Amino acid sequence: MAKPTPAPRATPFLLAAVLSIVVVAASGAEARWYGGGGGGGGYSPSPSPVSSIVSEQLYASLFLHKDDAACPARGFYTYASFVRAATRFPRFAATGCADARKREVAAFLAQISHETTGGWATAPDGPYAWGLCYKEEINPQSSYCDATDKQWPCYPGKSYHGRGPIQISWNFNYGPAGQALGFDGLRNPEIVANCSDIAFQTALWFWMTPRDTKPSCHQVMVGEYRPGPADVAANRTAGFGLVTNIVNGGLECNRAGDARVNNRIGFYRRYCQVLGVDVGPNLDCEHQQPF
Repeated sequence: MAKPTPAPRATPFLLAAVLSIVVVAASGAEARWYGGGGGGGGYSPSPSPVSSIVSEQLYASLFLHKDDAACPARGFYTYASFVRAATRFPRFAATGCADARKREVAAFLAQISHETTGGWATAPDGPYAWGLCYKEEINPQSSYCDATDKQWPCYPGKSYHGRGPIQISWNFNYGPAGQALGFDGLRNPEIVANCSDIAFQTALWFWMTPRDTKPSCHQVMVGEYRPGPADVAANRTAGFGLVTNIVNGGLECNRAGDARVNNRIGFYRRYCQVLGVDVGPNLDCEHQQPF
């Protein structure tokens, strides 16, 4: 059921200019839909294919500052939680050739890094070393309840603002995510910011799940996306830029030099370099129509 794109919302990224002591940033405003016990303790081996691409040591090096005192999500986004969550999605990081699998992982980590970043231009170790700093939207502008959605009705007193690595937002996303993953997203949306395993599961649910007219990010990154006539007319070509279009195209695509798009690309370039894989074509969505 088609819904209008909601107005932009305040996220850590948009607040960076006013947080002058600890300059922090996360994502720009989110588009209309998103697709993610606590992860403490030691990591035990998992069959998830992602662990063969990103080791615990490499994960720590990619997210150097996620557990800094300045990061509200410190201690939350553990490697163990990430790998445990990935076991629920066996095709993640396991589809296509070795380069395709690495590129998918780099793209996923880049998108969640932008959504949760605490970095800034002159940050220690650079702006792309500060992913996974936030687990919840700062100062949400509303409760993100679409009262017209009767399939996923809002529960009184609950807020469906951005939470978790992908900043899942709105009742029409919390509801189906919870149904797919086994929690009550409408009555207990807070669990996404309180349980790191569920937070990562929600992000991977978004990543792996096609919605409405949108393909999944996974399909795009592993070569399974087949554009229809409307996609061709809208110049929605496969590549990292199309993933950004899926995530937040209504606010970031079909415009020149968007800083949020460039931030996502910066993370993606870094992670591809670390994983030893090229970035592929179509990095931005400057000339793509949103979905």
